[in-house]
Amino acid sequence: MPRRRPGRIRAGIPDRHQSQSTRLAIDRLSPGTLSEIVRLERTRNYLQPGDVGAALRLWKNHVHRPERELWHDDEFGNVHWYCCGNPLEGRALLDGVMQAMSQRGARELRKVMEDLDS
Repeated sequence: MPRRRPGRIRAGIPDRHQSQSTRLAIDRLSPGTLSEIVRLERTRNYLQPGDVGAALRLWKNHVHRPERELWHDDEFGNVHWYCCGNPLEGRALLDGVMQAMSQRGARELRKVMEDLDS
């Protein structure tokens, strides 16, 4: 049985040095918490790489809108949520991720969420 070439083996291993576009960047989180989020995104079947960052971005953009627009969305819904993502689903995903994280990591992410919610 012929052996596989080392290049083919390395091609199947995920790249340790990710590009800037796929790297997770959330302000005010420690490198340990970011690596825990990356590990969760790789190991959980309900998460894809980048889901936590995208959900946080959706929620941040949603809570920074004027109150009259938030009220209108609550009453009538928003047609852009079908193409761009629902921030309420993003918030629910973030709550699930915080429950799956360690206490220290969840505390850091919860602090970021509390600052956005206030």
